[in-house]
Amino acid sequence: MKKAFVFLCVVLTGCDTVRATTERVFGSGDEAAVAVSDVETAPVVAEEVLQPEPVAARPSWVGAKTTIAGLGDPTTPGRWMQTPLVDSEVTARVVVPRTGAQAYITLVPAAGPESSGSRLSLDAMRALLVPLDELVEVAVYAD
Repeated sequence: MKKAFVFLCVVLTGCDTVRATTERVFGSGDEAAVAVSDVETAPVVAEEVLQPEPVAARPSWVGAKTTIAGLGDPTTPGRWMQTPLVDSEVTARVVVPRTGAQAYITLVPAAGPESSGSRLSLDAMRALLVPLDELVEVAVYAD
């Protein structure tokens, strides 16, 4: 058993993934030899910074609209609600009238009539403090 463990460690140390990870964490020996003056004269590499797409500030209505929401796709990250109440992505305040919990959530358009239900992300359901296995009535405010 000890021999197999030692063999596995030897094989893994030769692996490029492990080597690249350890070099990022601990640094390579070559980087330690670089003088401070060399660092100041080294060329600067610019990275492309992705700007988020602008989200409209307000939904198309004034006041509150009510919808019934359940859990959406739990593998999709972020704090969002797929709802037929909007035609484009907007940020709105969502309140659970039963408990008073509220959160600002990105509303994503969904197909169907306005009377159909909505789907909340896992993060949004946690922010609103609602059970993951229940349908919940929420009020969506345009402010």
